[in-house]
Amino acid sequence: MADDTAVQARRREMAAEHFLFKLIEYVETRHPGLIDHIEASLDHLGDPARDETKDDEAVRGIARKMLTGARHEVET
Repeated sequence: MADDTAVQARRREMAAEHFLFKLIEYVETRHPGLIDHIEASLDHLGDPARDETKDDEAVRGIARKMLTGARHEVET
């Protein structure tokens, strides 16, 4: 059986991502430029891990994919 803590964390992450996407879509449709502003800040985004799993570029790659998805939703 899956660890209940891990399952709850995954569910919270999915809910938070949904809220974040909807917030970005809402603001972008009313005040264009938010997605561009967030995208311009990605150089400052990094992985807080302190072990061999640390991968700043992987975190930025995920963020880029999220922004691509948000752009697509706003444009459709």
